[in-house]
Parts: sequence; structure tokens; C-alpha cells
Amino acid sequence: MKIAIPTAEGKLAMHFGHCEKFVIIEVEDGKIVTTIEATPPPHEPGVLPKWLHEEQNVNAIIAGGMGQRAQQLFAANEIEVLVGASALEPETLVKAYIDGSLVTGDNICDH
Repeated sequence: MKIAIPTAEGKLAMHFGHCEKFVIIEVEDGKIVTTIEATPPPHEPGVLPKWLHEEQNVNAIIAGGMGQRAQQLFAANEIEVLVGASALEPETLVKAYIDGSLVTGDNICDH
């Protein structure tokens, strides 16, 4: 499984479309096995879900906020969406996701 975390300054970017990079973490048998940083293509509607699915083989994305249309595009690309996460380091978020303790709150994006 590969999980994408949109980041800015090393922590979760609160809106995925405004991130500097994506940290993509591969998980096997409940453990982190690889972590890479990937620079996304320019943000345009529909580009990031397709790029994460087709080029990065991502299965899930953890975000602070994401618009409904973006969530639909991720779902269409078979990527699970978790919104409302806190601005923490990517590894911290993925470890919480793996062990079932990831806390998500309100989606901070309203479009």
C-alpha cells in the first residue's frame, strides 16, 4: 500500500492543492518500508489524482482539506481519501493510520 501526504515545510499541507511536495510512504505488513518525496505537476483540476494513481501507484491520501470534486476524482482513481488530519509529519500520520489511531476532524476546505 502507498499513502500520499501533501506537504509544506515538512508537515501536512492543510490543502492538498497548495502543497510543495508529496511524501509517498509505502507500507507492507503494517510497517513503513519506503518514504520518497515527489514534486507534483502544476495544480489543475483532475491532474493530481491521476498523477498519484497512474505514476505513483498511490492507494490512499491523507489531507487536511479537500474539495468535494477533488474527493470524487480521487475516488474515481481508486484512491481512498482521509480529510481533516492535523498538520503533523508524514510518518506520524501514516503510523497513526496503520495502527487505527489517526484522528480526522472537519474538512477545512469548502469548495
